[in-house]
Amino acid sequence: MKAWIPLLLALALPLGASAAEEGGKDAATKVVYYSLNPPFVGNYALDGSARLHVYKADIALKVTGAEAEAALKHHEPLIRNQLVQLFTQQTQDSMSTMEGKEKLRQEALKETQQVLNDEEGKPIVEDLLFNNLIVQ
Repeated sequence: MKAWIPLLLALALPLGASAAEEGGKDAATKVVYYSLNPPFVGNYALDGSARLHVYKADIALKVTGAEAEAALKHHEPLIRNQLVQLFTQQTQDSMSTMEGKEKLRQEALKETQQVLNDEEGKPIVEDLLFNNLIVQ
């Protein structure tokens, strides 16, 4: 009976290694929604009028894999800078309609992908989501 134990262990080792490799593959293909914190808050539509326009945006970026998430974290200050510049360029019209907000989301995604493409050689971010977008 004891002679079977080493044989069973020898057969189980390749199965364990295979499971570990699959766990590594799962980590490499795991989708992550990375929230940019703190939320973006600022002024927009600075057209010289006395009325102050304010926005608050909670943004999440969709990436796949731990390596992509690490690159995103590394370049977050540059991404935030580009997004702040984009938000401040908006007009009252572009921020007050659903179509305008969707266009802004698409532009923000392109800006984010461009930053990462310039810095990492690939866009990395698959999607950009507004978890909350308040304009006043």
